[in-house]
Amino acid sequence: MPLNHQNTDNINLDNTDIKILNALQANARISNAELSALVNLSQTPCLRRLRKLEQSGLIEQYTARLNHSMLGIGVSAFVFIKLNKNTSSNAASFEAAISEFSEVLECCVLAGVHDYALRIMTNNLQTFESFLKDKLATVEQVEDIESTIILNQTIAHRSPKLIRP
Repeated sequence: MPLNHQNTDNINLDNTDIKILNALQANARISNAELSALVNLSQTPCLRRLRKLEQSGLIEQYTARLNHSMLGIGVSAFVFIKLNKNTSSNAASFEAAISEFSEVLECCVLAGVHDYALRIMTNNLQTFESFLKDKLATVEQVEDIESTIILNQTIAHRSPKLIRP
C-alpha cells in the first residue's frame, strides 16, 4: 500500500537513518521496539525518524512477497520490446496499454537494441503464449518481441544495503 508523502529532493540521512532503512529492507514487519533496540534509540525518537522517512517519500511502501508457485504461477519471463516508432507519444501509449495487463510485473525503459524490458508472470506456458499472442502482440506500438523464460530465480527482492560513502 503506497504511503502518502511529500517530495523532498534533499534528504540528509545520518547513520541511524541508514540503519533504520537497512533493517526495514531486511524485515519490513519489524516492531518499533525491535527496530529501536537494533538502532540504539528509544522507541519514540525511532518512530519519529521512521515517520519522517515515510513522509519524505524515501520509504515508498510496505509490501508482502508471495510464494508464486503455491499460487499456481509457474512461468516467469523477461520480454524485450522494440517499438515501431520511438517517440514520446508512442512510448506513452505503449506504457498505458501494458499497464492494463496483470501479467506485467515490471516495465523498464532501456537504452540499446530494445526499447523496453518487461517482467512477466503467468500460470503456465499456454497462458504465457496466449499473453504474447493475444495481448502483447496486439499493442499497436509493438514492432518486435523477444522473450526469455526464467528457469530458476536464485535471488529475489534483494535491495542494496545502504552504506555511507
